[in-house]
Amino acid sequence: MRILAIESSCDETAVAVVEVTEGAFRVRANLVASQVALHRPFGGIVPEIASRKHLEVIYSLTEEALRQAGITLEEVDLLAVTNGPGLVGSLVVGVSFAKALAFSLGKPLVPVDHVKAHSLAVFLERSLEFPWLSLVVSGGHTALFLVKSPTEHYLLGHTRDDAAGEAFDKVAKLLNLGYPGGPVISRLAEKGDPSRIPLPRPMLDSPDFDFSFSGLKTAVLNLVRSGEEFLVHDLCAAFETAVAEVLVAKARRALESLALKRMVVSGGVAANRRLRALFEAEARELGFEVHFPSAEYCTDNAAMVAVSGYFEFQAGRKASLDLDVYARSRFPKYAS
Repeated sequence: MRILAIESSCDETAVAVVEVTEGAFRVRANLVASQVALHRPFGGIVPEIASRKHLEVIYSLTEEALRQAGITLEEVDLLAVTNGPGLVGSLVVGVSFAKALAFSLGKPLVPVDHVKAHSLAVFLERSLEFPWLSLVVSGGHTALFLVKSPTEHYLLGHTRDDAAGEAFDKVAKLLNLGYPGGPVISRLAEKGDPSRIPLPRPMLDSPDFDFSFSGLKTAVLNLVRSGEEFLVHDLCAAFETAVAEVLVAKARRALESLALKRMVVSGGVAANRRLRALFEAEARELGFEVHFPSAEYCTDNAAMVAVSGYFEFQAGRKASLDLDVYARSRFPKYAS
């Protein structure tokens, strides 16, 4: 089966061609048109600019993906498209384009949830037995799920305010480090000492699996405003460590509560070296498996959309031409 997948939930246009043979995924093309340079002067994503740029590049990007994959549109068996969550204007571009292709080709179209796709990106490189714990941590999402099957994700907890990646961007803005904040903070943190600046671990002791990073961001703001001297490298290291320790602690508690021995960490922040190192150390100590997609599959991409689309199609899900978009996911909550 050859899947053409489209992702336009935020500020990156992505198109992929993925071939599936006996349940194994082979990425034939995986293209991403980044908009970072367009949004950097504003210190964040401008939805109107994002939507217009998707319109400009989506057709040519699809042509190039098909060329790299060595196939024609007529040879595509299935179309998969992200229809939420995300910026509505951006989602509409991708969904409208995918619906037009599906209609003109007479091929099935499958809607994909962006968060679920992040969770399943690991299947691009390996196969995992279910159930497992999923931590999706990115610029727009920070949530824990019990994953019983490719199509069954049960929400355990999520952020009550800022997502982890969003907190990285806001702290970088406070420190005038530029946008996006995650990579630059991580780079500076490698030269810093996290023990030199004490920062809070929000909701670390709460009994649930929810997160909160707004207070941590405020602690950084108060330090900056206080006039107290500090090294930016140390502050970046302290902030990055605080975020990572909260994520690891909540995941560990969820694993123990559900008696699981396997987990997946995905999303853009999953590419963070300190977070990976902490999770791997915890896994060795407690004896559980932790899996990360490769860096190219952690950030927004369409190959992960193809994976989720394949599983949804196998489960009998298809979209009609009245497929709509949505800004927020609605996952069923886990009930013990």
